[in-house]
Amino acid sequence: MRPWLGTPYPLGATFDGAGTNFALYSQVAEYVELCLFDDDDGAQTRVRLPEVRGFVHHGYLPGVGPGQRYGYRVHGPHDPARGLRCNPNKLLVDPYAKAVDGPVEWNEALFGYTFGTPERRNDADSAAYAPKCVVVSPYFDWGNEKRPAIPYHETVIYETHVRGLTVRHPEVPERLRGTYAGMAHPAVVEHLLRLGVTAVELMPVHEFLHDHVLQARGLRNYWGYNTIGFFAPHSGYAAFGTRGEQVQEFKAMVKALHEAGIEVILDVVYNHTAEGNHLGPTLSMRGIDNLAYYRLVDEEPAYYMDYTGCGNSLNARDPHSLQLIMDSLRYWVLDMHVDGFRFDLASALAREFYDVDRLSAFFDIVQQDPVISQVKLIAEPWDVGPGGYQVGNFPPLWTEWNGKYRDTVRDFWRGQPATLGEFASRITGSSDLYQADGRRPVASINFVTCHDGFTLADLVSYDAKHNEANGEHNRDGTDDNRSWNHGVEGPTDDPAVNGLRRRQMRNMITTLMLSQGVPMLSHGDEVGRTQGGNNNAYCQDNEIAWMDWTLAETNADLVEFTAAVTALRREHPIFRRTRFFAGSPIRSGDELRDIAWFTAEGREMTQADWGARFGRCVVVFLNGDGITDLDARGQRITDDSFLVCFNAHGRAVEVTVPGRAYGAEWTVVVDTATGEVLPEPEPPTTGTADGARTRVVKADDHVVLPARSLLLLRRTRG
Repeated sequence: MRPWLGTPYPLGATFDGAGTNFALYSQVAEYVELCLFDDDDGAQTRVRLPEVRGFVHHGYLPGVGPGQRYGYRVHGPHDPARGLRCNPNKLLVDPYAKAVDGPVEWNEALFGYTFGTPERRNDADSAAYAPKCVVVSPYFDWGNEKRPAIPYHETVIYETHVRGLTVRHPEVPERLRGTYAGMAHPAVVEHLLRLGVTAVELMPVHEFLHDHVLQARGLRNYWGYNTIGFFAPHSGYAAFGTRGEQVQEFKAMVKALHEAGIEVILDVVYNHTAEGNHLGPTLSMRGIDNLAYYRLVDEEPAYYMDYTGCGNSLNARDPHSLQLIMDSLRYWVLDMHVDGFRFDLASALAREFYDVDRLSAFFDIVQQDPVISQVKLIAEPWDVGPGGYQVGNFPPLWTEWNGKYRDTVRDFWRGQPATLGEFASRITGSSDLYQADGRRPVASINFVTCHDGFTLADLVSYDAKHNEANGEHNRDGTDDNRSWNHGVEGPTDDPAVNGLRRRQMRNMITTLMLSQGVPMLSHGDEVGRTQGGNNNAYCQDNEIAWMDWTLAETNADLVEFTAAVTALRREHPIFRRTRFFAGSPIRSGDELRDIAWFTAEGREMTQADWGARFGRCVVVFLNGDGITDLDARGQRITDDSFLVCFNAHGRAVEVTVPGRAYGAEWTVVVDTATGEVLPEPEPPTTGTADGARTRVVKADDHVVLPARSLLLLRRTRG
């Protein structure tokens, strides 16, 4: 097979309708062989790429099209002590591969050294055990698909897992369970719409590997933070084939979710790869150009800098590594139509030398990119290296997972001392973290739980982690859970304990939805999903981590409660402001501020009240006439006014409603003690449509707030 010269751009395998152009960057390679694999018996044809320009080895093969499997062999220097690890006996995955076929079959041949003697080179051929890349067709009928383009302040994120959410869904056909097609199934979409979800944040769907050490324990890399292909949708989630069909299936999923008005955000892992540390396998970039793609220890380049806890860190200082990341991001936006990204361990991408630099090259490039700068960008603002906790320190374009919000809300509701002032800051948008650099409340992605840690049901059911099933003697996973079992560790038949746990779940869901910023639910919290106390289910591709859909019926009241509180947020802009509260009158002559804080006795909070070590009850007035936000026509937005009464004490508290200046009459809208979410009645003393009686209180009335409960009151107009 005689190749044409082809072109050095674009990188990867690009089908043009008549043939395919192959292009691979490697500054250290002497030459590169392209291996084409026969569909039947796996026989391979080797083709030396005929041209090199700007360290890009390239060639064009007429007649080669979609479905063709391929890989690379890189001939070049092998000197691990100097960071050089080329070995043409190792078949390598194209970093720009748009599809990957077949999992890794773990064998010593995949490694560049001999087991037991790491200093000895291993020249066994790895082709029989390595995954193969696939040429894909770029064509897909998007029809009249339109991106939802939902503003941040109207966004409700649902963090979920393609397989975990769908694999046990009774209404999804068995063949589609655990797949992209299952994610797009009407039954799943209907559940998301019922909850008021506007965006799904999918845990990693880039092609990833199941670690050898996990497979040896009978486990799998369930979460997927073990990427081997930054352009390829994970083949394990494909229902209709892995010879490029997974690309079409992924696009069909995005199209279906967009038609329902739901955005798709990808959890992406650009901080490390599945090749691990110096003892890891040679699968892709290690054998292509180790010096360019990875951060190596300056004094000992045989070893890798590890800011991720996963063995290596991608070298975001190198222009070609940066190009790889940016090309990947643009591909997922332009070709796959996704709406944004959540960057795993984003601080690792910001590292210049040994520090985290918020103005690093990566962020500069994102800022000026006309495609990436226009989608949702969410940082997990920490890594495991020194100084890696960077909550509040990302550039203005970015939003962040607010770990301080999570910790503070958990501490408040479990009754920890000295949290009241910070609690007030967190639920009003964390201005102390984001306002100074010009960011708005939506810079804060608020969450109480996520995939990493306890589920919401486990947060109120366990004092300690129970990760024995992971096979690491319960040493993995964090011990800083800020959880409370409410008197019994794990499941119980005690109705009092179960009742209090359910109330606490309602408290945290309500707090999340009434807080300024962008709320994020972790999938299954709305049905009371449990992992049996496992707070690190990264390797549990089984019933421990999968969504148990029978709970949607068992805990139907919690589902309805979550949906109702989310709807309340959607209907009232006072809970999703685009500007921080000023704490002062909006217009000259106004008596009321946009926000005011009261003690249980009905007097305004003082500095002493905020500093009280055991303050656990507070009332906040939200002035619907004090919103400074403008609508699309430039008109100032107004809304109803609300009182939110929080009681995290272990006893009931009598709360005095503020005086008539704030409102003569109020109607109870949400009561987490009873689980009620009631609409505003007309007239205010009649029953609601479902027969429930409304509850009306007046200025200066005394209202008993049960232990550990939240009461939301809406001011009666007129």
